[in-house]
Amino acid sequence: MTELTALAFSNQLSDAVEKAASSIAAVNARRRRGSSGVHWRKNFIITADHTIQQDEEISVILPDGQSIAATIAGRDSTMDLAVLRLESIDLPTAEIASAQTKVGQIVLAVSKSAEGSTNASMGIVSSISGDWQRPEHHHRHGRRSRSTIAQLIQPALMMYPGFSGGALINPEGQVLGINTAGARHLPLTIPAAMVDRVLDQLLQTGRIARGYLGLGMQAIRLPDALCRSLNLSSQTGVIIVSVEPGSPADVAGVLLGDILVALNESAIEDVSDVHAMLSSEQVGQPLTAKIVRGGVLTEKTIIVGERPGR
Repeated sequence: MTELTALAFSNQLSDAVEKAASSIAAVNARRRRGSSGVHWRKNFIITADHTIQQDEEISVILPDGQSIAATIAGRDSTMDLAVLRLESIDLPTAEIASAQTKVGQIVLAVSKSAEGSTNASMGIVSSISGDWQRPEHHHRHGRRSRSTIAQLIQPALMMYPGFSGGALINPEGQVLGINTAGARHLPLTIPAAMVDRVLDQLLQTGRIARGYLGLGMQAIRLPDALCRSLNLSSQTGVIIVSVEPGSPADVAGVLLGDILVALNESAIEDVSDVHAMLSSEQVGQPLTAKIVRGGVLTEKTIIVGERPGR
C-alpha cells in the first residue's frame, strides 16, 4: 500500500467513524459505568440489554452533549437487546448496511463515552457463528442457564468498557449490528437484520415470545444396538432429566428418562438443537417429538408454550 493510498484509507476510516458516531449516544442505566446506544429508528435507541440495570431514571447523552430522559420501550434478555424511547430529538438515524457481512471484512466498533467523546476500535470479522450460547442473567430457580442464538458476528477487535450497545460498522460508516459480549467477554455483534426483527416485535408487544417445553435435558450417546434396531439416523439424543408440572411437555405425556431423538423429523443430537426449534414463530404450534422409551420408539405431539417471564 503506497503512502498516498494508506493516507486515503486512514481518512476513509476516520470519516466512517464520524458518520456513524453522529447517530450513537451514551446511555446511563447502570451504576458503575455507562454504555452506548444506536439511534436505529426515529426516537428509538437500541442498546445491549445487560447494560440496562434500572427501569427508571435512564438518561441518554446525545453527541452534542445534551442529556435527555429515556424510557424502556421493550427488552429481550435472550438476544441482549433493549429498546429505549426518546421524545422527539434532532439526531440522525443510523445508516444500516444492506450488503451481507463476510468473514475477513474490515470493521470498526464505535461507541460514545459518558463525556460525549467518540471511541473506536478496528479489526476484521473473524467468524459468523450459527450457534452462540450466552448465559442468562436470571433463572427462577437461582441457577444460571444458557440460551442459543443463531448467526452472530464475531469481530476480532478490542472492545473497551462502554462499547456494549454501540455499533459495528463497515469502512463506509454503515452499521452492521449492535455490539455486546459473549462468553469470557469476547466481542460479539448482533446483526442488523436480527435487530430489526427484535425491534419490530418489541414495539408491537413490549416483549419477545419464546418457545417453551418445560423440559430439563442433557445430551446422551445411544448404544449402537439400539440405533440399529430402531433405525435411528444419529447415535446421540437428549435424555429428559426433569419435566415441569403443567408444562407443554407434561401435558403431552413426556416422562423422566425419555430420550428425545427428533422434533418435526429433524434429528436432535444436543440440547441446542431443541432450543433452535423454539423460535417465537413456533409458540402455539405443534411439534412432533420422536422419543425412545423402554427401547421402543414412540411419538408425542407437544404444543409449544410461551416461556414465562420477560
